[in-house]
Amino acid sequence: MTFTPDQRAELLAAASPDEVVPVAERLVESGVLGDVAVLAGPEIGMVMMQVREPVVEERFYLGEVLVTSCTVEVAGATGWCVRAGDDRVATLAAALLDGAAAAALPAAAEVETLCQAVADRRERALAAEWAALEPTIVAFEELT
Repeated sequence: MTFTPDQRAELLAAASPDEVVPVAERLVESGVLGDVAVLAGPEIGMVMMQVREPVVEERFYLGEVLVTSCTVEVAGATGWCVRAGDDRVATLAAALLDGAAAAALPAAAEVETLCQAVADRRERALAAEWAALEPTIVAFEELT
């Protein structure tokens, strides 16, 4: 599956540091990424977390969340990442991987594989959560 830039950013942000850092380190050391420039960050900051209330589906701000952001340039393409928390190394690594995919470098296939693994893991976790909740579903019968 080919991911959109938004999907790729979401999945790289959700990947564990143990998934993104070794791949990025290997790609940088091998020279596959070519010229890399850090345009901004990695910087730690706060963003407002917006959530949607499930009944009326109104959006509201829940509070501030600590994030780390980074923007890089890889082979003329921009790579970007914002991750929850203060892990600068993982954020830089994810931004480099995003840049490699955006530049359509040969390493893009490896980034896609990593994103697919994260997507599969998230899908399994969601299915397990629903399986745990299923016994608690209350079915109402309508009296006529």
